Amino acid sequence: MAAQDKEKKQVPLRLSAPLWAEISRWAEDEFRSVNGQIEYILNEAVKQRRRKREDKSRIDSRPD
Repeated sequence: MAAQDKEKKQVPLRLSAPLWAEISRWAEDEFRSVNGQIEYILNEAVKQRRRKREDKSRIDSRPD
């Protein structure tokens, strides 16, 4: 893993109290910090988006 991959950016984030509470409960269930849970959720969302784009690309490139 490159040093660039290990470097983390700090991002100020404002969440509503109900959303923070839900993420906090979810993090506790999975033995993560709230910050770790937010990072996990964002990573999963990015992976899902990449898969959808790759699937769409494959479908669009198929010959009829």
